[in-house]
Amino acid sequence: MPSYKAPLDDVRFLLTDVFQIDRYNNLPGFSDASPDVREAILAEAAKLSEEVLQPLNRVGDLEGCTRHDDGRVTTPKGFKEAFKQLAEGGWLGLSMPEEYGGQGLPVTLSQTTSEFQMSANMAFSMYGGLTQGAIAALLVHGKPEQKKMFVPKMVAGQWTGTMNLTEPQCGTDLGLLRTKAVKQADGSYRITGTKIFISGGEHDLTENIIHLVLARIEGAPAGIKGVSLFVVPKVLVNPDGSLGPMNGVSCGSIEHKMGIHGNSTCVINFDGATGWLIGEENKGMQAMFVMMNEARLGVAVQGLAQSEVAYQNAAAYARDRLQGRSLSGPKAPDKPADPIIVHPDVRRTLLTIRAFNEAARAMVVWTSLKSDVAHRSDNQKDREAADDHMGLMTPVLKGVLTDFGFSNAVLAQQVFGGHGYIAEWGMEQFVRDARIAMIYEGANGIQALDLVGRKLPRGGGRAAMAFFAEVAAFAKDHGADEAMQPFLTPLSTALGHLQQATMWLMQNGLAKPDNAGAGATDYMHLFGLVSFGYMWARMVKVAQDKIAGGESTPYLTSKLVTGRFFMERMLPATALHLARIQTGSDTTMELPAEAF
Repeated sequence: MPSYKAPLDDVRFLLTDVFQIDRYNNLPGFSDASPDVREAILAEAAKLSEEVLQPLNRVGDLEGCTRHDDGRVTTPKGFKEAFKQLAEGGWLGLSMPEEYGGQGLPVTLSQTTSEFQMSANMAFSMYGGLTQGAIAALLVHGKPEQKKMFVPKMVAGQWTGTMNLTEPQCGTDLGLLRTKAVKQADGSYRITGTKIFISGGEHDLTENIIHLVLARIEGAPAGIKGVSLFVVPKVLVNPDGSLGPMNGVSCGSIEHKMGIHGNSTCVINFDGATGWLIGEENKGMQAMFVMMNEARLGVAVQGLAQSEVAYQNAAAYARDRLQGRSLSGPKAPDKPADPIIVHPDVRRTLLTIRAFNEAARAMVVWTSLKSDVAHRSDNQKDREAADDHMGLMTPVLKGVLTDFGFSNAVLAQQVFGGHGYIAEWGMEQFVRDARIAMIYEGANGIQALDLVGRKLPRGGGRAAMAFFAEVAAFAKDHGADEAMQPFLTPLSTALGHLQQATMWLMQNGLAKPDNAGAGATDYMHLFGLVSFGYMWARMVKVAQDKIAGGESTPYLTSKLVTGRFFMERMLPATALHLARIQTGSDTTMELPAEAF
């Protein structure tokens, strides 16, 4: 059976030493997250994840969710009790506003603890994750009465939330949706239509589910410009906050999926259900994008989380599994064979995963801090810069972390050999669960197109230029440090590749859009690798300084070795991505459709 331990040492190192979270104490909520408070929260989050959620991961995978004849859905054994613990512990409201019952602590803290939950039990974590996204959309675009009615009970975990976008005929192209909304005399709307792939669409964890639904008001313009967003509760709510009659919302079926069996992915039917407009008519995508951006960051963390838990189990297996002898001579002569950790290719596999995990975790913390600045700072310039960063990095995080997360789960499975293919070891579940993260909340090809087509040119390329300048400044500031040269030289080379790719796309993508489309995924991964390289350079600098100050620990020396591995064995892939981008789209687009 697989196991999991929250990476507390790594999180502490990032929060305290690399990003120095206490420097942000001028922002609301940060001074409340003192070192003692952070330590208590991280320790309790680890305990919940390791002792309550992780043991249910296999249970959820085997049992799945059950739809009953009356449309009710029951979740796997233990999920309801675990969700009650999650809610009562205040985990859903960790970074939510205090006026709605939250604790008002930094998003940075809630993102780090959510990684623990996702590693321990990805399917379970989705119920709370989507609820937090729905809360975010309501807080930004909801009317005061909507916030008062729905948000406190969602923050408390009494109710959960969903997002209802996809329909059988439309996924990415939401302009094709057919769900309709008919305005009533009292200002409400009747919502009719069918949505598919709705995570947590129906379940028994809470007494109500608050659906956020995209629909088209009668007479609205065609396409995406005519889409509005509505809040549609499963159970209608009386003016005093008590529950009223059931709404016209039902689960038609549960999808039979490759993974995340413990999450109820439903077909949801709206049969004249009562809903209320969120925000303005025909401006639904603006409101939904708040939730989608929250969800995309959460999905990025899912990629990291599955990579982390897969790594931990592969590393433990490699230390124990006896097979063959070391190429340089026996390392365990008293045993019939050496543990496979002695073999270079096994170490290459494990270091590839680990080097990603530690860089990706740093990126998540870095970007979470930017999110806190964007939402909490009273300095307009700081908010704008942080918002630029979020816009640029969201598709990179979602696309690159989930691509790597899946491939790393496969690599970790490979360490087990044939045992990795057998269900009882748990590795094949990590592979199956990780796969969805590349698909939902905007498939990764769409993330790449969003990066190249929308986020890169936004504001005249202001965000990308700021990122290039920050990385270059770091390399320059530490250029005289001889110990940093093995890290700064490859980072500067990789940054040059990214700048060349950006210039090539600017020169060749506008005149011939297929050039941008053909190179988008390579560009996204190139951007991700340079970002990882920057994270490694920052982590290594801190580790070197701490060691020089007399704090030499196995953790810190491992940082230096893992960072060198990334620079030597992974970062050079930026040259490959650049070469691919510069080939353009001619060969990609040459064959006629019927030739495929």
